[in-house]
Amino acid sequence: MTLTAMELLEVLWGRASTAPASPSQLRVLLMLEHQDGINLRTLADSLASTPPSTSRLCDRLEAAGFVERVVSPIDRREVRLHLSSRGRAFLEDLRARREQELKAVLKLMPAAKRTALLEGLEAFCETAALQIIDNASHAGEQTA
Repeated sequence: MTLTAMELLEVLWGRASTAPASPSQLRVLLMLEHQDGINLRTLADSLASTPPSTSRLCDRLEAAGFVERVVSPIDRREVRLHLSSRGRAFLEDLRARREQELKAVLKLMPAAKRTALLEGLEAFCETAALQIIDNASHAGEQTA
């Protein structure tokens, strides 16, 4: 059921086009939103990509006005990546369009089923957040 739900969400969200950003560019934008000022090497590692490929991806995002590159004040060889105001506006618009698609489906569901779904999603979010925090703390213990 979870696989089917994920696939259906992909179809619904696909109706809200990510153009002009490709799916891989969207992934970069989302990462920058949560890790503002990340450097290129760390971003490449997070994407499981090479720095040259990631740099080209960021070149296209910078040309579109979604990303800004800033030389680090500490080390001039290091470039920090930031989501621009245009990039933030793009993500907000995309989320609004995706939400609209999802709300159209939820509106057709019986109220009791919507309530049950909400309760289930709240429990999922709590559990997933705890797991992420727990995994991060274990990773920190291993490197210490």
